Parts: sequence; C-alpha cells; structure tokens
Amino acid sequence: MTGTEDMIPLRPDRNIALELVRATEAAAIRSVPFIGRGQKERADGAAVDAMRAFLSTVEFDGTVVIGEGEKDEAPMLFNGERVGTGKGRAYDIAVDPIDGTSLTAAGRQNALSMIALSDRGTMLDASSVFYMDKLVTGPAGVGVVDIRKPIGENIRLLAKELGKPVDEMVVSVLNRPRHEQLIQEIREAGAGTRLMSDGDVAGGINAARHGARIDMCVGVGGSPEGIVTACAIKALGGHIQGRMWPRDDEERERGLAAGLKMDHVYEADELVSGKNTIFVATGVTDGQLVAGVVREGGYVMTESVVLRGHSGTLRRVSSEHLVEKWL
Repeated sequence: MTGTEDMIPLRPDRNIALELVRATEAAAIRSVPFIGRGQKERADGAAVDAMRAFLSTVEFDGTVVIGEGEKDEAPMLFNGERVGTGKGRAYDIAVDPIDGTSLTAAGRQNALSMIALSDRGTMLDASSVFYMDKLVTGPAGVGVVDIRKPIGENIRLLAKELGKPVDEMVVSVLNRPRHEQLIQEIREAGAGTRLMSDGDVAGGINAARHGARIDMCVGVGGSPEGIVTACAIKALGGHIQGRMWPRDDEERERGLAAGLKMDHVYEADELVSGKNTIFVATGVTDGQLVAGVVREGGYVMTESVVLRGHSGTLRRVSSEHLVEKWL
C-alpha cells in the first residue's frame, strides 16, 4: 500500500474520538445527581445506561474487552458485548462509565468517565487476574527506569534524566495497606508521595503527560486500568510496564489458563499492540487531569481529554450543555 492509502482508514478515527466524547460526557452528566450522596451503585447504573445508549449510535464495530464484568454479572457493557452500529472499522474497546464510583459517592476528586479503544485483537485481555503491578512515567523514563529495579534506584535514575533533585521528585501511589513498604521506600529515597484513594488511571496519565506535577506512578492497581492507561500512554510517548499480581494460587492458575504470563514484565506494546489507540475521558469530579461536571443555571459544563496514539496528540474539549436537553 502507498502512504496515502495507509492513511485513509485512519481518517474516521477523528470522528470516532469525538463521538466517544459524547458518550463519556453523557455518562458524567447522568452521574451528577449522585455525587456526594453515598450511592455509588446508582451513580454507576446511571452512567452505564447513558454511555451504552450513546455508544449504540457510533459507526464502528466494537467488542468490549474490558467492561463492567462478565455477562451474567453485568447486563450491559459486559466483557464480549458488541457495541456500535456494527459498520466500519473493528475495534477492541475498554469502558469504565465511572472510574472511581467510591470517589463519586463521597464527592471526592479524580472520578472520571472513560473509554479506550484500539484495533481489533490488539488489546490484552487481562481480566482473569484482577490486579497488576505497574510503573508509569513520561517520555524521560523510556529506556531509563524498569519495574524490576528497586524503587529508590528508579527514582534516582529518572531524577537524573529529568535534571531535577531527588527531593523534588513526586511519586503517585494508591493508598492501600499493600503499599506501606513501597511508600516507605519512596520516602527513604528522598522523594515525596501523592497518595491516591482511587483512580490510578488518572494517576498514570498525570505521571506521563507534559507539565504535570507527578513524575512517576507506581504500585498495584486493577489490571483493566493498566490496559486503559497503556492506550493513553501511547499518545503521550511515555513509559509503562506491568506484571500480573494474582491474589492466590487459584487466580494464578486461572490467569495461566487464559494465556497470561506470570512473573513476566509486560511492555507497552504487549499491553496494547499498535499505535492506533484512542483514549477519552470526561471529568465527573474535579481532578488534576480534567475538571468535574459543573451546573450553572440552565447549563451543564463538562471538560474532557482526547488522546490519539496515531497522531500523538492530547486535546481538551470544553462543552456547554443545555440542561433542558438532559431532563
């Protein structure tokens, strides 16, 4: 194929990206009545309904690789569900109508509605093992840091590459009992921590994007979130590695049976192969990545990000929605 022909199939991605934004905006807006109300199931249900309704209108052939769960447990946006019109390019799709349902229920920061997609057959299905140990940095970490090295060594190596003192380094970690030793080692190395209550996708993206206050995101979080983060990192030129973290022997065997490699470091191209990735997210509550939904009079304001791996771009989309259209 000629270079021109190679580009033709990729042109519709721009339109698909904007259509996906409409789906994450809808999910975020529908979750607003439940922010800070302690009703995470109702918030998630409203977001799922809204996202699925909008996805059904998008002209593409999507298969949910990472969704709300298996079909018997999640009647909508379940793993394996086909979404879109069924016409056009075929994609793997990962959806999380609300990443941070507990954050939403508590009215805390960094809840997102998000979708990621890549060409069919390129997204690793890591659903059989719930957790993944991850290391994410910006472009400066490529070929410099490695998840197999002690965290202190990685901090020093990245600090040298960034040209900044170690005591100015900031590392993001989920605030979990399993990370007590990791947090201690980060601080003993001389770096500061930013402890997240949830939402390690936003943490990973913030570690990789230009101008963010986070230098590195590390620790054990959800495996699906690792795949979603990899889609975003493709657009940012950053570094991501992951290795499966089974909770017990039964889960380890289940992962092996599904074809996952234990004790293996998955690089970015193994998590999501190819460069044709799209990641979109709309803020539900305020965070470093995007602002949350705001209602002012007869309008609802949303902020979203769109990251395309093929073009290496991050775009922000600020939208004003008439409230009467959502009643």
